[in-house]
Amino acid sequence: MKLTLADTKFLKESVSIIADLVTEVRFQVTKNGMELIAMDPANVAMVVYKLLSSCFVEYDAKTERTLAINLNDLKQVLRRVKPSDTITLENPEAKLKVTLKGKSKREFLLPLIDVEEKEQKVPSLEFAAKVSTDAAVINDAVEDVDIIGESVAFMADSKAFRISSSSDLSKAEVEILPDESTSIEAKEETKSKYSIEYLKKMIQGAKLADTASLQFSKDYPLKLDYTVKDKMQLMFILAPRVDND
Repeated sequence: MKLTLADTKFLKESVSIIADLVTEVRFQVTKNGMELIAMDPANVAMVVYKLLSSCFVEYDAKTERTLAINLNDLKQVLRRVKPSDTITLENPEAKLKVTLKGKSKREFLLPLIDVEEKEQKVPSLEFAAKVSTDAAVINDAVEDVDIIGESVAFMADSKAFRISSSSDLSKAEVEILPDESTSIEAKEETKSKYSIEYLKKMIQGAKLADTASLQFSKDYPLKLDYTVKDKMQLMFILAPRVDND
């Protein structure tokens, strides 16, 4: 196995984002690319990550393999990546070898670990509302409503997508209307609440993709997707927050 990446942000930033949700993961390396599916320890959020073989400048993976690794260790190595570097991943003798090559060549060997977690599968979900818009717009909206409360309500109908949060005395709402960069599909008014704490980690996907796709239904999981064609996909599924009153 020898995988060399020149668009290093698609690995570096992705690992940094995923490591905020889950520490130990299994990368599946196939002829089509590297991917992982992982659940956070609280079983609130799932992350699905695919780095396609077409994103690499060299992709030699003749046999499929599983690389179980501590993401925080890998994150620390990838923090040393400079803008002009390439990253090469190899798998000698139960290790992950990471080579950073630019003006100098630096090699790191990380141990592969045993991950007892059962194999995760992406659930089959059907949604009532779908919104696609600038990733930066979603980031600003979540940060705006974060001032007020700990949960965020998403509401969509055929005319608008609204993001709001409220506390005992205060409320914040952001309205996003359809335009050339925003599409909204919702046959009827649909509303659901989610944790801002988790959302703030997930919306970092804006570092990788210009567009964010959100799908949700009433009191139903949220699917948040950042995709760069022919390069990578970073997708999250977040459990809803259901009020007990």
